[in-house]
Amino acid sequence: MSFQMRDGVLHAEGVPLPVIADAAGTPAYVYSATALRNAARSFVEALAPIARKQLLYAVKANSHPAILQTLAAFGFGADIVSGGELAAARAGGIAPADIVYSGVGKTRDEMAAALDAGIGRFNIEHEREGEVLSALACARGVRATALLRVNPLVDAHTHAKISTALRDSKFGIPYPDAAAMYRRLAALPGLNLQGVAVHIGSQITELAPLQAAYRRVGTLVAALRAEGHRITHVDLGGGLGVAYRTGEPGADVAAYGAMVACETADWDVTLLFEPGRFLVAEAGALLTRVLWVKPGQPHPFVIVDAAMNDLARPALYDAWHEFAPVRPRGPERFVAHVVGPVCESGDSFARARTIDRVEEGDLAVLATAGAYGAAMASTYNARALVPEVWVDGDRFDIVSDRTPAAMVRPQRLPHGMAVSACVPA
Repeated sequence: MSFQMRDGVLHAEGVPLPVIADAAGTPAYVYSATALRNAARSFVEALAPIARKQLLYAVKANSHPAILQTLAAFGFGADIVSGGELAAARAGGIAPADIVYSGVGKTRDEMAAALDAGIGRFNIEHEREGEVLSALACARGVRATALLRVNPLVDAHTHAKISTALRDSKFGIPYPDAAAMYRRLAALPGLNLQGVAVHIGSQITELAPLQAAYRRVGTLVAALRAEGHRITHVDLGGGLGVAYRTGEPGADVAAYGAMVACETADWDVTLLFEPGRFLVAEAGALLTRVLWVKPGQPHPFVIVDAAMNDLARPALYDAWHEFAPVRPRGPERFVAHVVGPVCESGDSFARARTIDRVEEGDLAVLATAGAYGAAMASTYNARALVPEVWVDGDRFDIVSDRTPAAMVRPQRLPHGMAVSACVPA
């Protein structure tokens, strides 16, 4: 394990977390290079039976260039959803041909920039997007390679806010309308439509919903070919989940690979995969310090210096992250609320949870925070973005600095408004 106890102190690989806290301060994100490599290796090995494939890391999970570069070494390209993620993928050493542009709200400028960069393909979400992409490509004298994203109308049985294939989802073309939409888009002059894409949600630990979605895709591929379309690629998306709670299973990636190989055996296509959370979640932890232990009824409040702006998942999804002290004090445990300092009742990491007893000044971690942690962080309450620390064996590097809100978003007074005398020079 990459985060483990040694001599009574929690380490990230070979580095004691108190050493990192002294160097970077708290709160801070800590990433294990070994955990990242292990997750990447397990995914690659699980998909080994599939001869024709392209692996794409979902950049939205964590866009740090060290993560992108590490995954590129395992053969991962990038699945992006914005112009900023295009820049991040390129900064991380991902070749344009290995980038797929997904997302329901691509702007004209973003699509134009992606065309000019020469990315591998687009996943088209709706007809008007396809028309605009066609026109942009024609204006450049090229054809945009693309897939049509289909909503297979399969419930992923995950949190509603990370399910993307329900009937009222904003993503993709509803399954009953997909063949007709494909027919219209395939006729546009600026598009090289090669197949379909699907993604039903995130944090999926049971394979049955994915299998049901893939079977629908297989039926659609056969129907499109019967109409005379040449289908060469199918994007199966991502969504494999991890274990956030101790003792609960994550997705079985080996079983996933076997299921995909079986379901797609007669498709005769190149398969695309877009894992994100599965690769990076367990490689990261949010290191924090206990500010106060405030009495409360019926439970005390453990107030830490990390907040919902640093790790938004619990506030957004009631998501669970294990809370553990860096130096456990012994067997005694108590029931407490673990909360942050932001002025919102939703700034809470755990409610009425049984945890190891902690005291003012203790270091602790919120575990499994490598995905959708730093990537979703904000400067709410004018708080700084926290540093990120990369650990590889016995060495660590601070790979992003604590960034004050004023530096993230510099602001100016409007013309004619003088600086207040109360504001320090």
